Amino acid sequence: MTGPPGTGKTLLASRLPGLLPPLDEQEALEVAAIHSVASHTPLDAWPQRPFRNPHHSASGPALVGGGSRPQPGEITLAHQGVLFLDELPEFDRKVLEVLREPLESGQIVIARARDKVRFPARFQLVAAMNPCPCGFLGDPSGRCRCSTEQIQRYRGKLSGPLLDRIDLHVTVAREATALHVLPSEGADTATGAALVARARQRQVQRQGVANAFLDLPGLRQHCGLHAADQDWLESACERLGLSLRAAHRVLKVARTLADLEEVEQIARSHLAEALQYRGHPQS
Repeated sequence: MTGPPGTGKTLLASRLPGLLPPLDEQEALEVAAIHSVASHTPLDAWPQRPFRNPHHSASGPALVGGGSRPQPGEITLAHQGVLFLDELPEFDRKVLEVLREPLESGQIVIARARDKVRFPARFQLVAAMNPCPCGFLGDPSGRCRCSTEQIQRYRGKLSGPLLDRIDLHVTVAREATALHVLPSEGADTATGAALVARARQRQVQRQGVANAFLDLPGLRQHCGLHAADQDWLESACERLGLSLRAAHRVLKVARTLADLEEVEQIARSHLAEALQYRGHPQS
């Protein structure tokens, strides 16, 4: 998520575990074992999924694990849950680059002289950042005074390969100040959670795993497109300069959008919406 300070990025991220399905028996055992090894107390809202929010000053071992006797880091403590990185560009770039492997494999390997330790790390990454160092780039007040060089240096802390592994790039706009807000007519958390649970159940019944975990054969089998839509998507990805990995992730997001609507076939509208979410946070 990209947006100026005070627009609710952290609040939105903290609400995500409440929308995700509760841990099933196997997942709950995995999470309990991890927290036991790390000497952490049980989750406050068991069996709600973990939510980890490390500070941007966190070291590499604190984030990915390590030590003379290797201990799980934040990415393992977020296993089967959410890892939220606020002020993403403020993290050390070398630390962020280590996330690339577990985002693909769902595990982290810590090598020592005599042994290797493998920790599970299948988490949902949510990150937030300001559009510039001061946070007010594009604000109608014109109060941003960051130079082009400062903005490029700030955004340049995030590598292309890391951003390529983030499926949804969302801009959170500043809203007008209103202290007395009328209740929203949109769906509440319980309704949204029920919708997500049905979509996830649909995926597991169809293919045995959630859409995010589909391999290439599974992608071909369960994310098929009409010929015209496939040509349209390939052309769109070429115009946007998306990698093959990003195109596969677009397909998975489109498959999820179709599942949320409880329809079998991925439509052009699902592809178009999934592509909108690939808007580069540095643009």
